[in-house]
Amino acid sequence: MIETNTHAPPLRRNQRSLTAALLLAATLLTGCGGDDYCGAVEENQAELTDVTASGSPAALLEALPIFRDLQEQAPDDIRDEWTAFLDPLTELDDALRAADVEPAAYDPKNLPADLTDDDRARIEAAGAALSDPAVVAAFDGVQQQAKDVCHTPMSI
Repeated sequence: MIETNTHAPPLRRNQRSLTAALLLAATLLTGCGGDDYCGAVEENQAELTDVTASGSPAALLEALPIFRDLQEQAPDDIRDEWTAFLDPLTELDDALRAADVEPAAYDPKNLPADLTDDDRARIEAAGAALSDPAVVAAFDGVQQQAKDVCHTPMSI
């Protein structure tokens, strides 16, 4: 139980209450989106829409730099979701680069014939990981937060 000094002058009690309220408001604002993050979501919305509207199988990979920027600016309450989404996407990007496959040309249905079995297996596993329900749920959470808090849709 928190004890308050009921014998303190009213001005001091009011100052404490105001200070506590300001700290709570600052915590809520930074934990739920923050201006920097929402500004970055809004700033990148058009480019994300352009990239994904192309219908390219590599759209997520093309958007990876934007996603990384958003992850860096994300508030604490959605950092785990960004990580859950970006780790497998980064693994796919790394697997493609290690196999000398241009990420922008990635098409899971049309992988180069000259890939080694190990490279092919790594790329296929990384691609399959992106459809894992936990990864999909993480990205759904990121999108929902952008919509609810930043009032900016971020659809892929």
